[in-house]
Amino acid sequence: MSDHRPLAVYTDTDDLDPRIGVDLLTDNGFRVEVCETRDPEVIAHAAAGATALLVGYAPIDEDLLDRLPTLRVIALLSRGYDNVDVAAATARGIWVCTVADLAAPEVGAHAWALSLALLRRLPFFAGSGSNHGWLERPRVLPRRLSEVTVGVLGLGSTGRTYAALAAPAVGRVLAYDSGSRSDKPAISGVELTDFWTVIEQSDVVSLHLPLTDDTRLIIDGSVLARMRDDAYLVNVARGALIDDVALLAALDDHRLAGAALDVFDAEPPPADDPLLRHPDVLTTPHVAYLSDTTAAGYVTAQARNVIAWRTGGRPEHPINDVAALSC
Repeated sequence: MSDHRPLAVYTDTDDLDPRIGVDLLTDNGFRVEVCETRDPEVIAHAAAGATALLVGYAPIDEDLLDRLPTLRVIALLSRGYDNVDVAAATARGIWVCTVADLAAPEVGAHAWALSLALLRRLPFFAGSGSNHGWLERPRVLPRRLSEVTVGVLGLGSTGRTYAALAAPAVGRVLAYDSGSRSDKPAISGVELTDFWTVIEQSDVVSLHLPLTDDTRLIIDGSVLARMRDDAYLVNVARGALIDDVALLAALDDHRLAGAALDVFDAEPPPADDPLLRHPDVLTTPHVAYLSDTTAAGYVTAQARNVIAWRTGGRPEHPINDVAALSC
């Protein structure tokens, strides 16, 4: 007997356990398959006839969408959506949705923790007695927080969380956001300013920008050249915001004191990536979002997007509007 239930296919879930999402979808009338792959050939085969695609970081481009004519909703396992060709999906009547701001507290806190680690030179001192002498000191000494200026690029949910954590602790917080945030309340202790003021006056610059055509490689050689040579760069957003070659050169030439990276353009990065072993770089494996709350919450939110689409015709957190096309 053929199974007429709509098919929902998980592409990749990385380190998250999809079982709670599988159970939710099954309980709401879906047939579910889990692939754990980013390979478009495998996805095209497994999702043939699928109605819903539940995606981690697998690239979903126009060619793959053409091979999935029955697809109606793509639910992402993150806040970002740069791995999906949203315009191509919209043109084909496919909703694209995210988990929205679910992990903003975690991502903001992780960026602040990385900032503190850099300012207190923890990557250097953690190796004392083994990597170098007990009394050896770094080129740039730790900073007194009350004398530090922190810069925030992007005042979405994670940027606002980061700024709110930093403001009571440091001397000054500068923030730049290119979007309209007139509907958002002001953050106490945070000065809104322009991009170059943040770059040139901050001891720490923390990135909280989406990856778009306008922001790709926004931190390039020319921007790094205008940062202070004792400043730090923190990135918990998307790896492709930074020109890695330019960053490495700035670090090697001591035109930047250090960096903390939770994200890379290619993930996982190759083992020989010089940023992974650079003494002035602190790295974490794209875990800024992770907590005991989000580990289950991400998977649940992703599945609920698909269920909301099936029951109400619209996901909970869409980033496009397929319904408007038929109006």
